[in-house]
Amino acid sequence: MPNVLELFNQRELLDYSREREYPAMLGEELFPEVKRESLEFDMLISGSRTPVIASVHGFDTETEIGQREAQKKAIELALIKRKMQLKEKEIIALENPRTDAEKNYLMRNVFADFDALAQSVRARVELMRMEVLAKGKLTLNENGLDATIDFGVPAEHKAAGVNWDSADSDPIEDIMTWYNKMGVKPKRALTSNTVLSKLLKHPKVIQRLFGANATRIATTAELNNYLVSLQLPQITTYDEVYKKVAADGKYETKRYFPEESFAMFPAGTLGETVYGPTAEEVRLLRDPAIDSEKIGKILIMMYEEGKDPVATWEKAVATALPTFPYSDEIFQAEITL
Repeated sequence: MPNVLELFNQRELLDYSREREYPAMLGEELFPEVKRESLEFDMLISGSRTPVIASVHGFDTETEIGQREAQKKAIELALIKRKMQLKEKEIIALENPRTDAEKNYLMRNVFADFDALAQSVRARVELMRMEVLAKGKLTLNENGLDATIDFGVPAEHKAAGVNWDSADSDPIEDIMTWYNKMGVKPKRALTSNTVLSKLLKHPKVIQRLFGANATRIATTAELNNYLVSLQLPQITTYDEVYKKVAADGKYETKRYFPEESFAMFPAGTLGETVYGPTAEEVRLLRDPAIDSEKIGKILIMMYEEGKDPVATWEKAVATALPTFPYSDEIFQAEITL
């Protein structure tokens, strides 16, 4: 019988990873994924799509000299990895199955582990994208790393402590004010179902939609139709969650997109999700039998270490970071919950 590392050899794992498709995440649409060969790259900060106007000149005068608005900032991709141990009893069972059916069942369980590990990496990348979209910053404070990347969203494109529970508030007026502050006009708005519910039940929103004496609650479609009539962005929600292991070992359920956030942004993509090489990938390519074209954005692998106890590990690893070159074309509000 083949041993565990032969059952899950690297070429098989590369083929599995290449063919495996996972449910698409919203962040992949807004920040499409690309793979690059360098761990460090120059990221454009505040590369606005709003044109800088040229000047009229008199004849025989020197042409006005332009300058690039965007600034380059060298950014190092974040290393993201997670592993799971294959226990001694599982190793024995895999290497000595009683039937082919049992072998296939055990192997499916291991591939399910690899799926879970790859999804863990994808979840961390999605969290980075949503933090950038909601806050304009990226905080990396875990496992000995403490760094913050500020993508330069203008202060006038932010609003904090917006209380849409107050009887004096007017959410539509707020959205119009924010919209009018922006040069490139937003086409989409993203928030949580909690914030959207505040809008749908707000007395002044109901009054705008149905008249002064209306008492009903609006639907999302009715609200969006009204916003479109004002040439304001339509609102969608993103309430997907992930689980995180807390300090006490228990799982906490957390959101990708903050519940209090309300973001307005233009149509099209907002940047890229840049993946790069890992040390594991570089080492793997020492083997001439490995086809570099098969190595994707997230590398899954199995390896052994130690003799007492025997330790076999399943692992997923990637380096990744979102870019946000059009950070001056977004409005980010925090709504009081």
